[in-house]
Amino acid sequence: MSKEDNAVREPFMRIAKRGSTSMKRAIGVRLTGIILALIVSALFIYFVTGLDPLAVYGAMFQGAFGGASAAAAARRSWITIRDTMFLLTIAVALAPAFKMRFWNIGAEGQVLMGGIATAGCMIYLGDKLPTGLLLLVMFLSSCISGAVWGLIPAIFKSKWNTNETLFTLMMNYVAMQLTSYCVALWENPFGSNSVGIINQNTMAGWFPAIAGKTYLLNVLITLVITVGMFFYMTKSKHGYEISVVGESQETAKYAGISTKKVIIRTMLISGAICGLAGFMGVAGIDHTISTNTVGGRGFTAIIVAWLAKFNTFTMILISALLVFLNRGAAEIASQFSLNEFASDIISGIILFFILGSEFFCNYKVIFQHKNDQEGK
Repeated sequence: MSKEDNAVREPFMRIAKRGSTSMKRAIGVRLTGIILALIVSALFIYFVTGLDPLAVYGAMFQGAFGGASAAAAARRSWITIRDTMFLLTIAVALAPAFKMRFWNIGAEGQVLMGGIATAGCMIYLGDKLPTGLLLLVMFLSSCISGAVWGLIPAIFKSKWNTNETLFTLMMNYVAMQLTSYCVALWENPFGSNSVGIINQNTMAGWFPAIAGKTYLLNVLITLVITVGMFFYMTKSKHGYEISVVGESQETAKYAGISTKKVIIRTMLISGAICGLAGFMGVAGIDHTISTNTVGGRGFTAIIVAWLAKFNTFTMILISALLVFLNRGAAEIASQFSLNEFASDIISGIILFFILGSEFFCNYKVIFQHKNDQEGK
């Protein structure tokens, strides 16, 4: 065989992008990924920790939804739902920016700014306004604060084409320092280096319980945002413009779409919803503000948005899965006296296979048969 023949010989294995993936195939690939993840995790659990894999999986479920009594199980379930809604809100906020190919890595900072505004209203206006009006002021303040924090990188991107990834990332650190300043300013009690529970006696600015459920308002707000964002991105003119700008800014300009206007408008919306998440985090969950209010969920939400391919309804399932893994890992560490690294490895294995299944939904591996190579 000549050198020319060797030069054009196809490799034994190559990766090709799928033209399209049917819903049936996609579901099959994802289910296969989950099954493989459980098998590999079970092998790790048995051979490394010496524990019964089924008992560990049971503990994960108990950590998210179980308890010693029906009341304890209900409380854990509601906490899991609450955390899912918080993560989902941030993911929904990131969806339009990412679909526009504006890499908003600043969700952490935008949520914190909304949380600062909420905490400030609770502290300074808690005894001056009735509950309904106070909640409205907190809502507006948090959305405006988050929107402004999202607007700044959008202006720099649209006018001077700055790198939005670095810009938004660095603004996270600025927001964290502002949060630290506010914590020192509002320190209670003095010397504790924390704000403490705001309005603990009066509960002014706290989300009210609905039908006896403490976190039901969190769920309702998030579901409204989720449904609204789905229709905004799929049925509205603005959603169409976001898609066109994301595909090609040159095409958008040719179609008469102002890319600068779309970038600024979309980041205002993205930042405002992140600020709303800060409102939920402070008024509806922690009732305090600290640099750990977001707890890295601004980055986890990026995974949610990408895995869901910006479909906000799909984000519900992915957010629930990630929260389940997080709470399950904590229960494993507590119940079996494992260090946090072992439980995190189990969560990491499962997440790795879930992410990997998305690769096989979009790409296929083609093996070159020996007979085909000999025939060329």
